[in-house]
Amino acid sequence: METYSLLREFADSWALLLLFLFFLGVVFWAFRPGSRKVHDDVANSIFRNDKKPAEGNDPKAHVKEA
Repeated sequence: METYSLLREFADSWALLLLFLFFLGVVFWAFRPGSRKVHDDVANSIFRNDKKPAEGNDPKAHVKEA
């Protein structure tokens, strides 16, 4: 049996099955029970420091004039 034929047969059968099971595992992991808190925390992480203004008195202190 040629190497190409052997690899093609493996890819058409067992590799396809393994990749499908991996896909199902990733989907289950993303939607597993109890992960809502983690997803909400990540989604709201950009708003964590919105309670106070930026440091310094001048809001344009980082802008250099030409």
